Amino acid sequence: MTFFQTILQTIQKDQKISFNHTPKGYEGFLLKKIFEQKTSVLYIARDDASLNTFKSMMRFYAPELPFLFFPSPDTLPYDQNSPKPSLTAERTETLFTLSEFLKTSTPVFVATSPQAFLQRLPPPSFFQNRSLLLKKEGVFSYLELQNFLHKEGYRRVEVVHEPGEFSVRGGFLDLFTPSLSMPVRLDFFGDHLQTIHPFDPVTQLKHTESLSELKITPSHEILLNEETIRLFRTQYRELFGSSSSQDALYKAITEKRPYPGYEQWMPLFFNHMKNLWDYMKDPIFAFEFQAPESLQAAEETLQDHYNARLQDLSQKNTKFSFSEKEAYRPLSPHLLYASPREVQALFKSAKTLHFTPFQASSKPALDCEGKLYDWSVLRSKVKAGVHAETTLFEEISKLLITHLRSQRAPLILVGYSPSSLQRLSHLLKEHFSFSFKEITTLTEIKCSDENTLYGTILPLEQGFETPFIAFITEQDILGERLIRPSKINKKAADQILEEISSFSPGDLLVHVHHGIGRYEGLLTLDINGSQHDCLELSYEGGDKLFVPVENMDVLSRFGGEGNTHPLDKLGSAHWQSRKARVKKRIKEVAEKLMAIAARRSLETAPSLETLPSLYEEFCNGFPFIETEDQLRVCEEVMEDLSKTIPMDRLVCGDVGFGKTEIALRAAFIAATNGKQVAIVAPTTLLARQHFKTFEARFKNTNLKVVELSRLLSPKEAKENRSLLEKGEAQILISTHAAFSKSLTFKDLGLLIIDEEQHFGVTQKDKLKEKYPALHILTLTATPIPRTLQMSLTGIRDLSLITTPPVDRMAVKTFVMPFDGVTIREALLREHFRGGQSFYVAPRIEDLTPLKTQLSKLVPELKVLCAHGQLSPTDLENVMSAFYEKKCDVLLSTNIIESGLDVASANTLIIHKADYFGLSQLYQLRGRVGRSKVRGYAYLTYAPQKLLTENAKRRLTVLETLDTLGIGFSIASHDMDIRGAGNLVGEEQSGHIKEIGIELYQHLLKEAIEALKTGEEASFDDTMSSQVSLEGTVMIPETYIPDLSLRLSLYKRLSNLRNDDEIKLFSDELLDRFGALPKSVQNLLEVISLKRLAEKAGLEKVEIGPKGVVLTFYKNLFKNPLGLVDLLNKSSGALKLRPDHKLFFVKGWTRQENRLQDVKNLLITLGDLAQKIES
Repeated sequence: MTFFQTILQTIQKDQKISFNHTPKGYEGFLLKKIFEQKTSVLYIARDDASLNTFKSMMRFYAPELPFLFFPSPDTLPYDQNSPKPSLTAERTETLFTLSEFLKTSTPVFVATSPQAFLQRLPPPSFFQNRSLLLKKEGVFSYLELQNFLHKEGYRRVEVVHEPGEFSVRGGFLDLFTPSLSMPVRLDFFGDHLQTIHPFDPVTQLKHTESLSELKITPSHEILLNEETIRLFRTQYRELFGSSSSQDALYKAITEKRPYPGYEQWMPLFFNHMKNLWDYMKDPIFAFEFQAPESLQAAEETLQDHYNARLQDLSQKNTKFSFSEKEAYRPLSPHLLYASPREVQALFKSAKTLHFTPFQASSKPALDCEGKLYDWSVLRSKVKAGVHAETTLFEEISKLLITHLRSQRAPLILVGYSPSSLQRLSHLLKEHFSFSFKEITTLTEIKCSDENTLYGTILPLEQGFETPFIAFITEQDILGERLIRPSKINKKAADQILEEISSFSPGDLLVHVHHGIGRYEGLLTLDINGSQHDCLELSYEGGDKLFVPVENMDVLSRFGGEGNTHPLDKLGSAHWQSRKARVKKRIKEVAEKLMAIAARRSLETAPSLETLPSLYEEFCNGFPFIETEDQLRVCEEVMEDLSKTIPMDRLVCGDVGFGKTEIALRAAFIAATNGKQVAIVAPTTLLARQHFKTFEARFKNTNLKVVELSRLLSPKEAKENRSLLEKGEAQILISTHAAFSKSLTFKDLGLLIIDEEQHFGVTQKDKLKEKYPALHILTLTATPIPRTLQMSLTGIRDLSLITTPPVDRMAVKTFVMPFDGVTIREALLREHFRGGQSFYVAPRIEDLTPLKTQLSKLVPELKVLCAHGQLSPTDLENVMSAFYEKKCDVLLSTNIIESGLDVASANTLIIHKADYFGLSQLYQLRGRVGRSKVRGYAYLTYAPQKLLTENAKRRLTVLETLDTLGIGFSIASHDMDIRGAGNLVGEEQSGHIKEIGIELYQHLLKEAIEALKTGEEASFDDTMSSQVSLEGTVMIPETYIPDLSLRLSLYKRLSNLRNDDEIKLFSDELLDRFGALPKSVQNLLEVISLKRLAEKAGLEKVEIGPKGVVLTFYKNLFKNPLGLVDLLNKSSGALKLRPDHKLFFVKGWTRQENRLQDVKNLLITLGDLAQKIES
């Protein structure tokens, strides 16, 4: 009898079975065999992480199985946040599928976690018969479809990004149903469904392949309709009394509005509730090792959360300090979750399987004969230098050879990513030869593949061998796991940000000719009988200016926080004189930058060579595995240092992406070449942290690291200065003190500046003058604005680090009104998993009341305060206590924003998050989740507070774009909106305030580009040609109803530079919104003509039925002789009028011919203008 026959026979005979010696990852292999016997299986993992691993393993073992996944909500019990829509969609789709299978008693295989297993759910009948099947080329009432989606709880939005959303634009209906992994675009002609195309929710562009049919399934576990709302209102009042009808939750549901966290009252929307096992017919319950203990712990946790809510409610009641509508009235746990007694009774009568890696004492038990691979002892000996590294690989190779020759079970090499799998196979091939084959599923293994080592990508931590299958993992061999989360495409990220950042009424905009005005809104005006969308700007004295949308390129954001800057007066000379003054200053800055670059190329510096053996030994002290970007930047720095030209490299890297390691390695190379190194940090805290990091890494070398900051006594500082002067200290970690005139180095060779934007260029220049052969390495997490990145090429060497570090998980972010119970839960959860928390407030005066509040909320935790006004000693004591884990919560202002690294701090709470800028919030969020532990960020704002549109947008961006590696897009985008400090080092914030951030960047870019080509920066005002065309020129509201989306598209349109870009934009509009109305076609034509007119030096192009009037910029044409020649050859069709305007005489019957003729004329004039320039 085979092993699997024994299993099946035992299951038929016995109720409770243990599987001994079952390695983690093997359970799915065994359960697949059981499920194939037409038996339903409900697998309970010990936690969500194990559930995700099991899901990946099942997809490897049996991709063809109808395997379903039912995760826990990503919120805490009794939370005031709703789960993420994608998670709700996944759960709802599983319940819908189960309810359909239940009708036919089809066996199913479901995996879940403890909390999800216990949760009460709507009855299966709630989901049955609620789907809709649409077929391509079929007929279905377009209006009826929209009504169906409304009825099924789909949310109508302008742009579809998440499951459960739909949008309607003409004959296009975009829809994201939970049954699909991406949204679809339905193209209707009347009631005839022509095509069904999936599309990318980020770029909004459809895929080329189409679907033949679409099944629309329920989008949520709760449906708000007349019946469910009536049930909720009745049961809520019965439970909590008549006064509860004043609650915000009650009012929202009454008005058919989903309320944050309303899922916590799900039972009130139904007459009766069921559980997950009620969706299956006689399932076998299978438990991962320790899952029963996790179930018990989950039951206890639920009770704790409920008690905390009751306590919070009673405290509020006794103090009378809150209005009725603020009350959170929790449901009893037994209404929301199955009680321990129910669960015990269920398992008593059901068949249960228990997996354990050990020998179970209970009977009957089956032995899976699983053996774990463990080379940890050998690995530690290699690390300690007792054995050479080859010993480890030789040992592994022996095992592989033995296994492959014995023709036992297939052997699979497991990597966490394609690149790491490739690296592993190459490493092993250095020690023995074998046939290697990459696979994605177990079904790809063929019996004929003898002596083959297979490779696959799975999140399996430890390898094992059983009689049927064997795995060797990356962690077995290297001792470190490499998980690289997927990144959003950067271009796509920029586009999302572009679309959610359109101008809002009240924003300050800068008109290149008229100065700073306030944007009031978008108006449709009648201009010469044609309708145009125009931006209305107000100026000092109530003057108004209307800018047609096709001329939006004359407008730029003022930037900066707040909209309090004085407005300019229309027609006043003040703006022009102010702009001229700033231009002069910018020109000097650009010339200075170019001069520095030129001087640098002439200067010489000693070549600093890398000593391979010593360098490798130093690099081995890095406790993580380097990312590809880190290794590339290290190579670039090594190459720079080996040249005889002084290095000036700027390293831009996202928060926590490993810039400090690059600094450490550069410092090591310089110091081992006999040069001194100065590392300068903007704050005392960051300098102290760097000092500790450098001291620890250099402790096994003969290099001395010293520090200079306000935390040192005068005596210690004097001693350290003396050591530097004599050359007895090689590495200095300092704040601004490094730039002091009184500080002398014996032989300074490398300057490393952390967070460059906090220092001025003059400070660096002084050091350069003192030490001409100085290499400079600059690190920053605030990126250069996109507009300047290209123009700085050649002036400074730029390195970007965009790869997230190994094992770094995206920080889970919640945006919510302040809720004491949630905050307590978050702080205690961090404390109980052995971690610490940051609590950040915008102002120093917020700290004292917050500390009082925290002492009541979490009396069991120790809270310390830190802010910039503390004395150096006090600040040092607080920070040291936090680093040394002597306190649980650090309550501070945003002084923790710059670079602080506390691996054990993985929860962040931000008080009044709406007071911070997007970039600041992103930097703050980067303080947590820096180890392998998941980080949590809670962005809170005052309850009942109405957030401004900009604040709401900022917080939404941070909550939704939590993918790693997108911070660059966020921060550079935020800089474009809000402004930045010292972009290229000069103290220029005053000049930026005079003309606004975007115009400042544009002028600086222009100046640098001009100087690069050896020309003078002319700074001619940006000419924006005006094109008048008969007919309406706009994106009508009927085509794109959402105002902010229309504005963002107008903004993108004004930045299109040529016909190729215009064609791509036109295709995107067609794809997303349907056939282009005539007014949109006109708008695209106007943009195309504008670009040609600008090339020809034309300020105005007025097109009428009998001809075209062309006005030259400043009444001058760059090639007058060429123009005279053209006039002579035109046979009278072109005439130069006395007012210096050019008149093209021609009558057209068709507009298409007219536009083509005008284009040809503009191209000719453009070629003439360019000819004289070249």
